[in-house]
Amino acid sequence: MELSLATRTVGEHTVLEVGGEVDVYTAPRLRERLLELIDGGARHVVVDLGRVDFLDSTGLGVLVGALKRLRSAEGTFALVCDKEPLLKIFRITALDQVFPLHPTVDAAVAATGAGA
Repeated sequence: MELSLATRTVGEHTVLEVGGEVDVYTAPRLRERLLELIDGGARHVVVDLGRVDFLDSTGLGVLVGALKRLRSAEGTFALVCDKEPLLKIFRITALDQVFPLHPTVDAAVAATGAGA
């Protein structure tokens, strides 16, 4: 399956909507897009995984890298995920303790509170 990436702005947040499969073949595109956003000045990023059907360790690594980069730039990074199979991956890897996980984009934006 193909990877789709779409960006929109919600307040001071840049929302990256991801769809399809994030795996060893598509993760480099996700990494490239996240770096473009961060290097372009985005400091409050929300990645919406609502349309992601599959996420492997390569994809998790890309998300961890983006989180570290934003933290070093004093930014915020949150994930939107309400699909049980994906949530299970975050729990098994203990990344649910690392990433702020939210059920909706609105919840993620409200929780990170940029500009508040």
